[in-house]
Amino acid sequence: MRLAGQAWNAKAVAYQFIDPEASPEQWVREHLEELCAQFGNWRPSSRFRGGQTAANEALRSFSAARYAARRNNVLPVHQRGASALSPYVRHGLLQLPAIWDHVADDLEYDRNKFRNELLWQEYSRHLYARIGTSLTHPLRMNPPFQGVPDGWHERDDMSCINFALTELETDGWLPNQVRMWLASHWTIRNEADWRIGERRMFRELLDGSYANRAGWQWTIGSATGRPYGFSRWQVNKRAPELCRQCPSQQNCPIEQWPEDPVLEPASPQLSLRKGDHPHSEPLAPVVDTHQAPEAVWLTAESLGDDDPALRRHPNLPAWFVFDLPLLRKLQLHPRRLVFLAECLHDLARRRKVNVSIGDPTEVLHGVAVAVTAAPVPGFRDRVTQVNPVATYPWPWLVPISDAPLSSFSAWRKRSRT
Repeated sequence: MRLAGQAWNAKAVAYQFIDPEASPEQWVREHLEELCAQFGNWRPSSRFRGGQTAANEALRSFSAARYAARRNNVLPVHQRGASALSPYVRHGLLQLPAIWDHVADDLEYDRNKFRNELLWQEYSRHLYARIGTSLTHPLRMNPPFQGVPDGWHERDDMSCINFALTELETDGWLPNQVRMWLASHWTIRNEADWRIGERRMFRELLDGSYANRAGWQWTIGSATGRPYGFSRWQVNKRAPELCRQCPSQQNCPIEQWPEDPVLEPASPQLSLRKGDHPHSEPLAPVVDTHQAPEAVWLTAESLGDDDPALRRHPNLPAWFVFDLPLLRKLQLHPRRLVFLAECLHDLARRRKVNVSIGDPTEVLHGVAVAVTAAPVPGFRDRVTQVNPVATYPWPWLVPISDAPLSSFSAWRKRSRT
């Protein structure tokens, strides 16, 4: 992928992708390698490619038929019911309302089961939008896990764990059942701090998001008081061939259910009742200064053709900034950066795309941009410094509100879809 302009400096110069046949992977190697030096595996995902074209094809090929029966299957792969749409949802290539409508003609039972999973994703986003980094604190119960065990950060003689890590390392994605296996094995079995395991998944998963912390909290019991125990029973039920070929099948370390950890009430408890944190939504007000924008500022949360700001300004160039200070802090796996580059590369086939590397608040200072409000706390800080001339609301599946977030069921009961 060739760039126009001079080499980027600390403040970053805007670039345009001008060679649609070039390699996004090579572009990342040339321009973002300093952020990924610790990773030896530079291969992109073996299964997922970034971009609206790939996202549209994934949605077209998905049906919720038999989803209820298959959603937790792991092997064989062709028997899985998981949609594998989450990398495209994570980066706004597929919006939840569109996926909701896509399954409208499927059988009611399967449709409702699948839509419930979409609502869980929306709930997690609402939770993260409201409390931000506080999601690292126990929501209700405080787990006793504080160690750093041998755990699943190293290979062992368990086929189930090795299989999970291989899929993570090659695809950058895992079905939800396998994510729960790893999370439970890391914490309940090995008594490690859940935040360390969550951090690794965040860095490696293409759909890695801090909103996923809600899933970890559910798995380890911090949100409900009922931890998910990982045992051989689940592997035999969801992926029996792993047990049949496992070198530890005669001496399985997860043969029995793990003992439930002793959970203590979190102190202080984070209040998530109706109306709490009323000013914490990272949603900038819908602003239109009537000044003509020069470009559409894209964020990593919204890289799709249906981004509201892109649709409102179809003739303007898009502008994406690889947030250098943030990326240095996150230390993402290179496949995630390649996925982002692939999204921009694909978009550049349909409209002009400028790409910068630096601090967005510096790169975009003084530029009249339009933007879609991103449902992440960091957006609020950046948007006040960038000062867009037009800001458009995020396309929520469930409208943002002060509904209680103390549990998924409480939020679901008082929210409307």
